[in-house]
Amino acid sequence: MIERLFIKNHLSFAECDIEFSKGLVVFSGPSGAGKSVLMQGLLSLFGYGDVHADIIEATLTSNLGLDAFGFEEEEPNIFKFLKAKNARYFINTQAISKKGMVELSRTFVNYLSVKDNSEFENSRLLGLIDGVCASKEPKHLEAVTAFEALFVEYKKLKDELESIEAEEKKVEDLKEFARFEIAKIDEVAPKIGEDEELITFKKSLSKKEKIEAAMQKAGMIFELESSVIEVLNLIEVDSSFFDASMNELRLVFEKQNETLEALEEIDVESLLDRIEKIAQLKKRYGSIEEALAHKQKRQEELARYENIAFEKSQLQKAVAKSEHEVNIQSLTISETRKKYLPLLEARLNDYLSQLYMPSLQLSLDEGTLNELGFDALHVNLGKVDLKKISSGEYNRVRLAFLATHNEFLLSRGGVLILDEIDANLSGKESMSVANVLKTLSTKYQIFAISHQPQLSSVANQHFLVTKDALHVSHVMPLKDEERIVELARMVSGENVSDEAIVFAKSLLESRDLQ
Repeated sequence: MIERLFIKNHLSFAECDIEFSKGLVVFSGPSGAGKSVLMQGLLSLFGYGDVHADIIEATLTSNLGLDAFGFEEEEPNIFKFLKAKNARYFINTQAISKKGMVELSRTFVNYLSVKDNSEFENSRLLGLIDGVCASKEPKHLEAVTAFEALFVEYKKLKDELESIEAEEKKVEDLKEFARFEIAKIDEVAPKIGEDEELITFKKSLSKKEKIEAAMQKAGMIFELESSVIEVLNLIEVDSSFFDASMNELRLVFEKQNETLEALEEIDVESLLDRIEKIAQLKKRYGSIEEALAHKQKRQEELARYENIAFEKSQLQKAVAKSEHEVNIQSLTISETRKKYLPLLEARLNDYLSQLYMPSLQLSLDEGTLNELGFDALHVNLGKVDLKKISSGEYNRVRLAFLATHNEFLLSRGGVLILDEIDANLSGKESMSVANVLKTLSTKYQIFAISHQPQLSSVANQHFLVTKDALHVSHVMPLKDEERIVELARMVSGENVSDEAIVFAKSLLESRDLQ
């Protein structure tokens, strides 16, 4: 249970520090006072919705099963949200992500809002029947979990098969395209570094005549070589440096002459054509290396296309085997669900009878196969379509499902948070809701917003939420005399009548007699 809640700077609330008791806790007050804002703050601490406060902290007692999520259990456990530079959640000083907080709190917090209709989603209904089954056959949940893993693997294999079958239909086009690209690259047959070499040749060709003329003119230096050596000898200067320089220069000229001779043999048109083809390859693939890598990839794909029939055959066998296992396990799960469907129906109808609602009928039909099996659980409320019943009736049906859900899936207790579950009900119907919640509150701590005096009168703890002239919200616990005034206000409005006071007292007296 939640023992204490502290909130600072949360929308209309500047600060509130509330201590809670066990059982049913009700919040009432004028419209717009901040009741839903307060509940939203509490829910946001557990990851449901955005947090608008600077600080939210809750103290929780009892074993919450934190060890399963990697957190050390303490007494009490402190859940905290802080908004500094970054919004952060903590459990007993250990940081936790918002997603992690939702997954953890889902094991002991259940929330039902006026806008929520998730109780009738097939996944939620199947989760409920699985909880009923597990209460009688604990290994059922293990079978459901194992089936989910099996179905994921089956779906993966089936998707691969569908992909390869789709690929097979266009494989001839793919093979032709792969061959075409390989042939185009082979036609050019580029070599790594060839592009740079060709550009060098092209540059040399463009300067060939100038180089030849300059070399012919500069070659006269070799005719004067002996004269320079003679001078150096006469002036008694070692000529070895000059000899080395001339030898190096001679090698440069010889190498260049070889290049010029090679250029004489080059077909300029072929060179330019080769450069253009290499340039086109680079434009398409980025570089010669990438073109060759692409060719290798296409060759591997071509080899795979040639083996696609074998791959398809192997996948078909794997899918058939997996599908057989999926069908057997889903059938086993379905049979267990059908076995305990009457128990679920009976429990729901027990709650519905207490809520002055007609009995419902449950049926398991075969639907689309998914990770939960092929079952589709349908709810029929007599001859009435659930979508056409009044909001008050709809809320009572949802309460029956919520109570049953918590009976089977939150067996160790927990926290229920309800938003105006008794809205749009008559006094008799509202009292039936109050009685069901009162019964549930012996096992669960329930937080409820209410505008009806019946539910508020049976609460173990009653808080009044108000808003002052500065539009700041406040929450305060009510004592018996204060509760009488608030209950009377809920009956007659802001101008409390004597009759309303009498009725309020009778509600509290009836509570005390129970």
